Amino acid sequence: MSSTAYATEAPTIDVHRDASCGCCKKWIQHLEMNGFTVIDHVEANMSVVKQELGVVPRLSSCHTAVFNGKFIEGHVPAEQIIALSKRSDLIGIAVPGMPAGSPGMEVSGKQAGYQVIGLTKAGIDQVIAQYPVN
Repeated sequence: MSSTAYATEAPTIDVHRDASCGCCKKWIQHLEMNGFTVIDHVEANMSVVKQELGVVPRLSSCHTAVFNGKFIEGHVPAEQIIALSKRSDLIGIAVPGMPAGSPGMEVSGKQAGYQVIGLTKAGIDQVIAQYPVN
């Protein structure tokens, strides 16, 4: 009798993006390279999507994803998305803007420091990770 190894199922994430956004496609590639199964939703009006998912304007970026019922806004590293599963106090996480060097925003020779911000159920921002300038 042989034993069969069962692989853990890849986590699934829904990504909502504008059709013309190139960095969004690069962020999707980052997710896939880190084991995610991505369901890609091309949207006509991202403002409506963000509003429906509870993304506040101060945390806004170009694309919005949903993972385990929580929003992921912008160029959040895959490791922070996985870590979000352990944070029942947060409704979502974001990398506001489009900082150079974040996943999907890699630019040769340019690396901006950036933060991953968590939004609590009470509407308070919390820095949950820092990525310094290299």
